[in-house]
Amino acid sequence: MDRSKRLGEEKILPLLLNFSIPAMVGMLVQALYNVVDRIFVGNGVGPLGLAGLTVVFPVMLVQMAFSMLIGLGATALISIRLGEERREDAEKIMSNAFGMLVLISVFFTILGLSFLDPLIRLLGASETILPYSRDYLSIILYGSIFQSLGFGLNHMIRAQGNPKTAMATMLIGAFTNTVLDPIFIFIFGWGIKGAAFATVLSQAVSAAWVLSFFLRGKSNLHLNLKRVHRISLPIVVQIMSIGFAPFAMQLAASVLNLILNKSLAFYGGDLAISAMGIIFSVNTLFLMPIFGINQGSQPIIGFNFGAKNYDRVRETLFLAIGGATIIVTLGFLATRFFPVQLVSLFGREDQELTALGIQAMKTVMVMFPIIGLQIVGANYFQAVGKPKKAAFLSLSRQVLALIPLLLILPRFYGLLGVFLAFPFSDVVSTAVTTILLRRELRELRENEVLEGALARG
Repeated sequence: MDRSKRLGEEKILPLLLNFSIPAMVGMLVQALYNVVDRIFVGNGVGPLGLAGLTVVFPVMLVQMAFSMLIGLGATALISIRLGEERREDAEKIMSNAFGMLVLISVFFTILGLSFLDPLIRLLGASETILPYSRDYLSIILYGSIFQSLGFGLNHMIRAQGNPKTAMATMLIGAFTNTVLDPIFIFIFGWGIKGAAFATVLSQAVSAAWVLSFFLRGKSNLHLNLKRVHRISLPIVVQIMSIGFAPFAMQLAASVLNLILNKSLAFYGGDLAISAMGIIFSVNTLFLMPIFGINQGSQPIIGFNFGAKNYDRVRETLFLAIGGATIIVTLGFLATRFFPVQLVSLFGREDQELTALGIQAMKTVMVMFPIIGLQIVGANYFQAVGKPKKAAFLSLSRQVLALIPLLLILPRFYGLLGVFLAFPFSDVVSTAVTTILLRRELRELRENEVLEGALARG
């Protein structure tokens, strides 16, 4: 069965599983880049190294944000164009996206290295942890082009109906990183620099794999490198408008981390920053599979929305929400029953860090079971080409609710207020998403009835 028939006719549940499971594994593996670094740095360098890595994490979020802006924006457009049977337009979008990824990554590297120390201080690094942050970030910035190409183009592999190949990209990179981390940190004695080198080299391997897929002719769509220099402004605008929602969410996450690091440093010091680094790692391990569900459902929703198969759109959405809710509920239960084991992965020696990490995790993730709906709901609007609503919902959790709460609650409750801001934000953003999603589905039903009446005459 060809791709169009699969997306338009195959039963939704097996189709969604076929697209989402590789994407979930891939995103989970993507999360392991930073989680594995933190585990090995926490055990091999100590809490100061872990804090140094956590402080510069916003820069890596910005780096990923630009890759998502282009990669996910192009992927959504490609899926819609294929649903409309406009293959040549889909290929033009892909070539433009490649050129954009190269240009933005080069600019990002030059800018970051030019203002390295001021940037690290702006992010909240104390003089104690600044050397660790500098050693790590300076190396990571040199690998920006590998991260952008590997992460950005991999989404386009999935959009063409090749989820297993996209998963292989992530597995290859994560396996390389996991093998190199202990070699560089413990055997070579490179410390936090070793973690950075391992990450960059693993990203380079992933990028090489993705490029070989396109250049060896295995892709359904052809990546024409001769077209890359002919970037089309209308296509760029389309890509950026649809990709803006995930970009905004990642950018907001970076701003959030900046504010959060400063609050943690003020109310809890370097130890609190280290503890939050652990929480983010645990949090990411359960959220990344949901982003995988989003990636798996996006081409199905986009194709069927373009083909006006609204029943299939709704079914895909509801199944995606159900799957995401199961995952975050399991994450919540893990933090209740195995908090010591989860925190101890990042260093068993420091009892004070372990105690603070457990307290933070139980507070920050207390409303975890409800956020599956919020994340999938925001992705739905992106998949159907409604970037403004998608951006608003993506920002609602990490900007419109969380940042104000981070600025207000700590004034009354100190470090506990920093932790409490997260569950309050989850409640507000999920409520807003539920309201907008119900309105959207009602409009979809009305359009379906109208089009059915027109079709009958």
